[in-house]
Amino acid sequence: MMKVSKSSDGKLRCQWSNTAPEFIHYHDKEWGFPVSQDIQLFEKLCLESFQSGLSWRTIYNKRDNFRNAFCHFDFNKIAKFTTKDIKRLLSDPGIVRHRGKIEAVIHNARQVQILIQQEGSLASFVWKYEPTKRPQQKSLVSTSPESITLSKELRKRGWKFVGPTTVYSFMQAMGLVNDHAQNCTTHSRVEAARKKFKRPKAS
Repeated sequence: MMKVSKSSDGKLRCQWSNTAPEFIHYHDKEWGFPVSQDIQLFEKLCLESFQSGLSWRTIYNKRDNFRNAFCHFDFNKIAKFTTKDIKRLLSDPGIVRHRGKIEAVIHNARQVQILIQQEGSLASFVWKYEPTKRPQQKSLVSTSPESITLSKELRKRGWKFVGPTTVYSFMQAMGLVNDHAQNCTTHSRVEAARKKFKRPKAS
């Protein structure tokens, strides 16, 4: 299960949030709170794919650079990127310059457009995979049956760099599951937000 540790302010938080000072705000204000905006969901899927093989701290500290480089993850703009944009991104020291991942973001932006035509929104699609109940885990997990299923469905639709571990991290961050430890100071606030959250439906 997710472990907690005491922060400098005396509050108990998920242990990972105390590994870097900048994580506290992310942990308290973002991680686990439900999201229904397509651009935010797409951004997180992209950033999680860039994290593959790296630390989240590396990606988090470059997040503003990624946003500037990728038009704030407006997938309709990214879908129009050309080889000139790929060259620009590969020369940008503010982001992770991995050709495969950069090309995947552009490719997936085009896939989002197709998915929205079919499903109404990215939000209504991914929230179909919200677990009906949270299993009682005795140890930390990096995937779930739902993340495996969602990963397979995205890949079947042509998406790239969306393995089950990447997708599970996305689900944790976007509030599809509440993986804050039970005695974490943020757990109850996330749970309250999830109860009030209006799940997006296909149009």
